[in-house]
Amino acid sequence: QVQLAESGGGLVQAGGSLRLSCAASGRALSGYVIGWFRQAPGKDREVVATSYSSSPPYYPDSVKGRFTTSRDNAKNTAYLQMNSLKPEDTAIYYCAARSSMTSRYDYWGQGTQVTVSS
Repeated sequence: QVQLAESGGGLVQAGGSLRLSCAASGRALSGYVIGWFRQAPGKDREVVATSYSSSPPYYPDSVKGRFTTSRDNAKNTAYLQMNSLKPEDTAIYYCAARSSMTSRYDYWGQGTQVTVSS
């Protein structure tokens, strides 16, 4: 079992930056694929970054060039650096973990609110 806990959300002005953290306990994150997702009110959940242990990360066009994911294996923590934030980035952000052998994310954090004001 892996327990995930996000932190780092908050209120920021457009153009600003935030760094989200996803601290893991129970097992080492290094063996998992880490996904970052967001869900805005009335919208479907969408992926904003996928971090692989041995491949380049994936970003959708909506955040490419602005968001960067990283990991600190010594701290068993993943990060999502978000720059040049836009009001449309406002959402609850979640991190999730899955085995590289499956497509389903089995472990989810509780989410952290990100609000970008215009």
